[in-house]
Amino acid sequence: MKKIFAIAWKDALVRFSSRSELLFFIILPLVFTYLLAGSTPGNRDSRIRLVVVDQAQTSLSRQLIAGLMKSSAVRPEVMPLEQAESEFKERKSAIMLVIPSDFGGNQTALSYQLELKQQPNSMDALIADRAIRAVSDRVIGVFSIAEKSVGEAEDRKAFESDAAKQAYFDSSLAQAQTLMDSAPQRMEIVRAATKDQVDYDPRTNSSAGQLVTWVFIPLLGISALFAYERQHGTLRRLLTTPTQKATFLLGTIGGQVAVSLVQMLLLVGFGALVLGANWGRDLPALGLILLTFALASAALGTTLGTFVKSEQQATGLSILFGMVMAMMGGCWYPLELFPETVQTIVKILPTTWAMQGLLTLALRGGNLTDILPIAVVLIGFAVIFFIIGVWRFRFE
Repeated sequence: MKKIFAIAWKDALVRFSSRSELLFFIILPLVFTYLLAGSTPGNRDSRIRLVVVDQAQTSLSRQLIAGLMKSSAVRPEVMPLEQAESEFKERKSAIMLVIPSDFGGNQTALSYQLELKQQPNSMDALIADRAIRAVSDRVIGVFSIAEKSVGEAEDRKAFESDAAKQAYFDSSLAQAQTLMDSAPQRMEIVRAATKDQVDYDPRTNSSAGQLVTWVFIPLLGISALFAYERQHGTLRRLLTTPTQKATFLLGTIGGQVAVSLVQMLLLVGFGALVLGANWGRDLPALGLILLTFALASAALGTTLGTFVKSEQQATGLSILFGMVMAMMGGCWYPLELFPETVQTIVKILPTTWAMQGLLTLALRGGNLTDILPIAVVLIGFAVIFFIIGVWRFRFE
C-alpha cells in the first residue's frame, strides 16, 4: 500500500511541478463554466432593455415609470439624457423613451407627447413600443378621468382654493386608479402546455458540461504519464525492484482519479454556489456518477497509453479525443439538438453517459435509482478499457 501511495504522490508532484497546471486544473474550467453559463447567476431578466430619460420628475412621470417596471415586455432603466443618447447610439438599447419636462404639468392629459427613438428594423423596438403605448395609455387615461372629475365638480361649484382643487384631483386620481386596477381583464392569455423537447438550463448545462470536459482530458492524459515513464526508462528500472505491474498501475491510476475527484468537487461547488445549479439534490447519486465517470475516463486513458509512442503524441491525442468526445457527448450543446442517428451513435462514448447522468440529477430531478443504469454503463466502460489496458501494458 505504501508503494501505491508513493507512486500516486510522485505523479501528483510531477503533474503540479509547473504552476501553469493550476491554470488548466481549476482557473480555466471556472472561467469557461462562468462564461458559458451566461455570466449571470440566478434567473436572468429576459425583458427588453429600455433606456428612459425623465425630464419631468412629476407624479405622472413616476407613475408611468412604475407602470413600465411592472411590464412583462420591457425593463426600464432611468438615466440622464446624455448617457441615454450615448447608449442608444451604441445600440446597447433597442428603444429610448424621453419623458418631456411638461409631462404632468399644466397641460390636459390628451396633449401629452412622449418622445420615442427606435433602432431601425428592430423587432425588440416594435415590441417595446407596443408595451410603452399600452402603459402610457393606461396612466394617461387614469389622469384624464381625474381631470374630467375635477371639471365636472368645478362646473357645479367653484373650489374654495387651489389647495382644495388639488386635493379633490388627488382623491379622484386615486379612485380612478383603484377602479382601473379592479377592472376585469378583456383578454385571457393561455400558455401552451406542450413540453419543450430540449431540457436546457444555461447554468446547469455549463456546470455539467465543463466539468466533464476539463476532467476527461487530464484523465486521458494518463497515457502521457505512461509514455513519459517509458521514454525516460523509469518503467524499465522498475523491473529491478520488487514492484509488480498491478502496484504501479494502481498507484498511477488511483492518484490521477483522486486528483480528478478533487477537481470535480471544486467545480460542483462553484456551480452550486455561484451559478445556482442544483447539485445537492441527491449527494450519494452525484458521488456515484462522478466516481464511475472518473474510473471510465482513467481506464480509457490507460488503454490509450498502451498505443502511443511518445509523451507529445499522447498529449496531442488526449486533447483531440477529449474535445471531440466532449462535444459529441453533449457537453457543449444539448444532445437533443443532434440528429437522432448521431444521438444513437454517441452512446458509445463515456462522456455521453456522464453528461446525461449529471443532467438527470441536477436538471430533471432524478435520484439514485434513476442514475443507477447510467452508473452501470460507466462501470462497464471502466472494466472493458482496464482489461484492454492492463493486457497491453508493457514496461518498455
